[in-house]
Amino acid sequence: MARSVLCRGVSVVQLSRWTPLLSAPRCYSQSEPEPLTLRQQNHGIRRIILNNPKKRNALSLSMLETLRENILTDVDSEDLRVIIISAKGPVFSSGHDLKELTSARGREYHMKVFQTCSEVMALIQDIPVPVIAMVNGVATAAGCQLVASCDIAVATEKSTFATPGVNVGLFCSTPAVAIGRAVPRKVAMEMLLTGTPISAHDALLHGLISKVVSEDRLEEETMGIAQRVCQSSRPVVALGKATFQRQMAQGRDAAYATASKVMVDNLALRDGQEGIQAFIEKRKAMWSHKPENVHD
Repeated sequence: MARSVLCRGVSVVQLSRWTPLLSAPRCYSQSEPEPLTLRQQNHGIRRIILNNPKKRNALSLSMLETLRENILTDVDSEDLRVIIISAKGPVFSSGHDLKELTSARGREYHMKVFQTCSEVMALIQDIPVPVIAMVNGVATAAGCQLVASCDIAVATEKSTFATPGVNVGLFCSTPAVAIGRAVPRKVAMEMLLTGTPISAHDALLHGLISKVVSEDRLEEETMGIAQRVCQSSRPVVALGKATFQRQMAQGRDAAYATASKVMVDNLALRDGQEGIQAFIEKRKAMWSHKPENVHD
């Protein structure tokens, strides 16, 4: 009897539709454990899918390390334009695996967990391509932190968001870093101090997510955003994303100084001048997607 085999979570029949990301895809038989994440890429869009629904897609150390690898693989390639992070099952992510946070693991292991998590969250904001969270379910604690760290977040109407650590004796201090920068301070403090979930519509109202859609439109809406990103110049998007993050941490005057210099730098890019010429000549821009300057 033939066995069903998965290659990085994509059936062999489907595999030819996706750009290979490794020299040879690793295959898993049904008798082997599935990978913690699935990674697929097509037409500039990389899909990273949290794939441990039995454990509520907990951000264990192994999950975080795998997620980091999935994000960093060929991150500077011109073929990569945007990343979408989603999850299998009814829980986007329940946050850290509490079984890894018992005293038996020790302080050194605990530090490694939180340092790796912080590195992944910062990485999402520091890489040159936009990262979109596609949420269809519950996102709690570090799972909510993951959503808050993404550049854009699209969620279904049934999705909820919470930082319930305080209720189990572990205040969500690291999730607070991302959430406190995404929502108003008093909203963040209510979430952190009570652990009470907020609805997708409240999350939208407070700025934690970008858009709320029905479940049957989640894929279409998210892919639509990703495809629109792919229509722009990669170095222009990369410059804009990096500048936005930098100026948001500055005071007003310093932010204007930073942004003004970057606007001039943007004009020096080959794609910056191509876009302007295309507009003047009323034609479609032909992006090079290369970070090259045409003048000093």
